[in-house]
Amino acid sequence: MSELQKVDVTVAGGYEPEVVSLKRGVPAEVTFTRTSTQGCLDVVHSKELGFEEDLPIDEPKTVTINTEKAGEFAFSCGMDMFHGKVIVK
Repeated sequence: MSELQKVDVTVAGGYEPEVVSLKRGVPAEVTFTRTSTQGCLDVVHSKELGFEEDLPIDEPKTVTINTEKAGEFAFSCGMDMFHGKVIVK
């Protein structure tokens, strides 16, 4: 059975943690859970990583991250006011 990296990100007035570090070549899932209705954080998206998810309050949403390529990949809220990043190395 292959290893799976799992990271939980809490969404409340920003992203916690704001930076997610992943190992290259190991499958990864990031789960976003919005715990506050504050701000424009009801959507999280990343053009670079190819996902866009609505984030209903207190409902975890998991996205699969492609870790084949090393680098830094941004994600943000729907209005691009709050930012985070995934670092694959």
